[in-house]
Amino acid sequence: MISFIKRTLQLTLLVLTLFVFLPGYGNAQNAFVKKTAFKDSKTITVEFAGEVDQDWATNPANFKVFEKQNPDVILPVEKVSLSPDKRTVSLKFKEDLNQKEPHVVNTTPIRSQGKDMGTALLDVKKSYFGFLFSILIGAMLINNYVFTKYLGLCVFIGTSKKKDTAVGMGVTFTIVMIVSAMISWFMYQFILKPFRLDFLQVVVFIGLVSLTVQAVDTILRKVNPALFKAFGVYLVLVIANCVILAVPLTLASNEYNAFESFMLALGAGGGFLLALFLMSSSRERLELANVPPTFRGLPIAFVATGLFALAFMGFSGMSIF
Repeated sequence: MISFIKRTLQLTLLVLTLFVFLPGYGNAQNAFVKKTAFKDSKTITVEFAGEVDQDWATNPANFKVFEKQNPDVILPVEKVSLSPDKRTVSLKFKEDLNQKEPHVVNTTPIRSQGKDMGTALLDVKKSYFGFLFSILIGAMLINNYVFTKYLGLCVFIGTSKKKDTAVGMGVTFTIVMIVSAMISWFMYQFILKPFRLDFLQVVVFIGLVSLTVQAVDTILRKVNPALFKAFGVYLVLVIANCVILAVPLTLASNEYNAFESFMLALGAGGGFLLALFLMSSSRERLELANVPPTFRGLPIAFVATGLFALAFMGFSGMSIF
């Protein structure tokens, strides 16, 4: 089990590394422009290969920006600033940009040291792999379903007494979550949504989770009876666990595609595994600590959970890609 978990973590880190280092910049259709990117929710940056004239760069009239799908709607540029090295122009807008959609920056002839470098029609878009990575990290850390949304506390408290049991439940939980989420996505996109049966999604998702848990229950009973016995009643409680149900409901409300749904489920399962591992490690140490009698058992476990929740609140508002 431990070796399997190590191989899985190594593969996951390799994939995440590829996601991080893949380029996420727009295409610059002018040789003098190096790259374009979203700096934040209201700013687009354009980096040039050389210095540009300040009078040209700081004039908002020289830039027209619009979403690629809506070329007739020009987004008003509130302010244009030039970096000290005169190579990067920052376009600031009055309203937040829809960074999920690609944007186009159309410039007048670029002026560099008094020379005309030609016009530019620049694409600005986020890396799709970066977007997938942000969904994964968001579900795992920034919006951890246990420590920030307080879901699944029954299974979390019940199976976090021992590290081995916690890791086993975390891996099993992640597998169940991924399988049920992908089946739920398929049902929602190809059956519930086309036939306007969205109001049945909670009932359908519970049924799909139940089938997945029953399959895992049967397999685990044959493959690893010791782990099955250690889980006890908590494996059955996974059927109605709010974390398991929260993932299909989230992907349905956000209209995620298959890849995005997979990353959300993997992140939520990984976040639950991380929460179980941290909690089990602390509870094993608390068994040896000098805890006041009135706080032993569940009281100190809830206190530790609250402290972990406060720590994870530090990720709130973090923006990735």
